[in-house]
Amino acid sequence: MKRLVVKIGGHALDALDASSLVLRELAHDVGAIAAHTSTVIVHGGGPQIAALLDEVGLTSKVVDGLRVTDERTMPYVAMALAWVNVQITASLQHAGLASIGLSGADGNLVRGTALGPPWGQVATSLSVRGEVITSLQAMGWTPVVSSIGVDQGGRLVNCNADTVAGSIADSIDADALVLLSDVDQVRSDPEDPDTAQAVVTSERVRELIALGAIRDGMLPKVTAALGALGAGARRVILANGTRPHALASVLTGEAKCTEVRL
Repeated sequence: MKRLVVKIGGHALDALDASSLVLRELAHDVGAIAAHTSTVIVHGGGPQIAALLDEVGLTSKVVDGLRVTDERTMPYVAMALAWVNVQITASLQHAGLASIGLSGADGNLVRGTALGPPWGQVATSLSVRGEVITSLQAMGWTPVVSSIGVDQGGRLVNCNADTVAGSIADSIDADALVLLSDVDQVRSDPEDPDTAQAVVTSERVRELIALGAIRDGMLPKVTAALGALGAGARRVILANGTRPHALASVLTGEAKCTEVRL
């Protein structure tokens, strides 16, 4: 049985209810490979967190790509991610995929140590109890995991969803991690579609970042891929989750995507 981790985010999660075509097609694609591949789905919720913080009058701050999560902010981060999780899980279930939602706090699935100032309760170095995932999969469930974890004292910590996905991939010895967002391939020249890269090494990614060829919306995506590789993922594939049956297209080799390798 192969093991697959799928992280979904960006505009692929613009719609979270049962009407979401992206989630219906994801449910179909995961169900279609269930006989030979166990899948776990990981998500974040940056836009939903920012919207909730704005609604309650709290400033959303990001330092070096990580959302500052102090004691006042942490409950709202957890609240927003819980809402995203139940929406995704309910939508996948409605579409026919046996799904079970959980956070990294459930079963001490994801554990980490808060960084402290200026980030507060943000954790980046994570450990994962992979047996929580595999035991649920053995019972026929597809786990849907939000990016909340716990520290050694039992306090909630906010984790980057891509890092969570990479750490889960490492813990269950996954064959691949697929990052579904709203972009297609990495290009060595962002203005020239003929320079799209099907495969790129982490060293080449860093070169392209330094040259300014990877910028704007693609920058956080490849940074996430590098982070996932650093967290233990063996293969990381970037693909556009808004395309029809995005996951199936990646797995059959039909999608325009980029594999990032160490």
